[in-house]
Amino acid sequence: MARTRLQRCTVCGEYGLAEECKKCGGKMASAAPLKFSPQDAQGARRRQREDAGSDKWIESLPTPRKEEDE
Repeated sequence: MARTRLQRCTVCGEYGLAEECKKCGGKMASAAPLKFSPQDAQGARRRQREDAGSDKWIESLPTPRKEEDE
């Protein structure tokens, strides 16, 4: 069972409540992230697993700045 009711297709982006997309048959995933908690008991382990803070991780983050055309 999904952790939230509203699901989004990972293939076509269609929204629905089922575990399989009715439009394309793709797998559905949760449409919203889990709630944030400052008392995140697993936060340190998750950051270590994702190698948060490394140069590779920092480069993978989205940026609101537009790349300048040269």
